[in-house]
Amino acid sequence: MKIIFMGTPEFAVPSLEIINKDYEVVSVFTKIDKPNARGNKINYSPVKEYALANGLKIYQPQNFKGKEIIDEIRKIQPDLIVVVAYGKILPKEVIDIPKYGIINVHSSLLPKYRGAAPINAALINGDKKSGVSIMYVEEELDAGAVILQEETEITEEDTFLTLHDRLKNIGAVLLLKAIKLIENNKVEAKKQDEKLVSFVKPFKKEDCRVNWNKTSREIFNLVRGMNPVPTAFSSIEGKNLKIYSVIPYEKKYENSRNGEVVEFLKGKGVVIKTADNSVIITSAKPENKKQLSGVDLINGSFLKIGEVLC
Repeated sequence: MKIIFMGTPEFAVPSLEIINKDYEVVSVFTKIDKPNARGNKINYSPVKEYALANGLKIYQPQNFKGKEIIDEIRKIQPDLIVVVAYGKILPKEVIDIPKYGIINVHSSLLPKYRGAAPINAALINGDKKSGVSIMYVEEELDAGAVILQEETEITEEDTFLTLHDRLKNIGAVLLLKAIKLIENNKVEAKKQDEKLVSFVKPFKKEDCRVNWNKTSREIFNLVRGMNPVPTAFSSIEGKNLKIYSVIPYEKKYENSRNGEVVEFLKGKGVVIKTADNSVIITSAKPENKKQLSGVDLINGSFLKIGEVLC
């Protein structure tokens, strides 16, 4: 079976790696290279790094509007196209090319959380489980019939990073199973229930701002759901404080304002009042400083009792 693989970030690498061992990956499509923050070095995507290291042919089209790139895919004559976090919309002309269609590895239990940030959303919304869906690609975003799904429990210790890493490995194994079902004509794909559909849009900066008028549990979920990216933050005296980790604290501070620095807990971190109780900031990064533990935040006097985060 000849397979074209389309993907970009680290999440896609295990899937590419596992199918490259068992099948002929004839080419890899990934997003165009980007300069780093200082603009003096080009960063390759993790998928491109893998493709280069394994001698795979690479394409990096700006989009699929041009006839040339669609004709190139037709010329390759793939049996299957696999998409894993590619980050580009495929037109019907491409979808119709492969013999067995196009399948996608999506990091949610569809039809829940179609769209751009399903892993973050599961944590932020306090879900007890997440998972991976392997589905056929259609013109409508993440709307295709589901071939396979696998669930995983979300624990209290999970952050975006830990759940991301677990799902990328689950997705790779599940993808291989799906391809073998396709190869053996044993797929029993199920249509998604449109009544249960929900969407996740890409985060804007203000979506990452901590709202201290919410409960300690809601703030805990927001922070861990954005750790390490895109990172929750708050502001104090015009400067941003990136917040990587908080712990719900069952103590009320009736005479303080939401967002107020109310206490320093020795050996733990900075206590901030919330709508119901409070949270302890155990890891954060003041503007233009390195990431610090809660203890170092106290020792460095980065926050003072009575100041209010907003």
